[in-house]
Amino acid sequence: MDWRDIPSLSALRAFEAAARLGSFSGAARELNVTHAAIAQHVRSLEDHFGVQLMTRQGKAMAVTVEGQGLSRALTEAFALVESATRDLLGQGANRALRVALTPSFAANWLMPRIGRFWVEHPEVALELIPSNDLVDLRADGMDLAIRYGRGGWPGVDIEQLVPAGHVAVGATAKYSDRIGSSFAELSGETWIVDYMGREEELWAAESGIDFEKEKVRAFDTAELAREAAKAGIGVALLPLPIVVEEVVAGRLVILTRQIDSDVSYSILTRPGTVSPARDIFIRWLRSEAKKG
Repeated sequence: MDWRDIPSLSALRAFEAAARLGSFSGAARELNVTHAAIAQHVRSLEDHFGVQLMTRQGKAMAVTVEGQGLSRALTEAFALVESATRDLLGQGANRALRVALTPSFAANWLMPRIGRFWVEHPEVALELIPSNDLVDLRADGMDLAIRYGRGGWPGVDIEQLVPAGHVAVGATAKYSDRIGSSFAELSGETWIVDYMGREEELWAAESGIDFEKEKVRAFDTAELAREAAKAGIGVALLPLPIVVEEVVAGRLVILTRQIDSDVSYSILTRPGTVSPARDIFIRWLRSEAKKG
């Protein structure tokens, strides 16, 4: 197809509506533009084709013989586009909502709560895809992602969901009398981190703890680090959302916490996309985050 021979889609839409409705004003109302805009689009088509497409008959506008073939073809073509669009939207509404998120957030924040979502919204199917890898929402076919960091991800809309300042936690049975301890007072304990926990190490260093001089146990995941802390092995440095359920349950105690952290778990979505199921899930995430 040689698109250079085809006039603008806006002009074709204006002419089709005016021809079908027999009125520039009616077409303007349907397309939410001005009467003058419709008239200008029709004139541009007449200039493009070199023939008159519409003529006034009393108070109405009629399609000329030359314009009738184009009018019929456009009405059929736009009807096909509308039908295909509705079919595709229907498929999108029926498929599972694809959510990319970090494994730690999935296991420790979302999964303890997700049962409530399924009870409240059984009509919304979810496909949870845990991974520490950054995803391209469009290329990877994701509806939204929940990511950990300071923001600044390009090409997406970002909404902070849960602040994720770090905490130092220990087993309640072993450390309940150390609540409120400073880093200096905890020096000499076994420090528990996960291999990906560069933020936690930085926090410790800024607080005067040199891991080169301390006893440190590193685990493959934040979940393993948390479980090691529950077992009384030492003091774990972890994002608050990873341990909040264990703290509420009384299995861990917070010894000290990071103040004024700009790290958070955030919701990432593609700009300009429409997804009722996604919006339902995001509203639910917000309501759960407000509960703490």
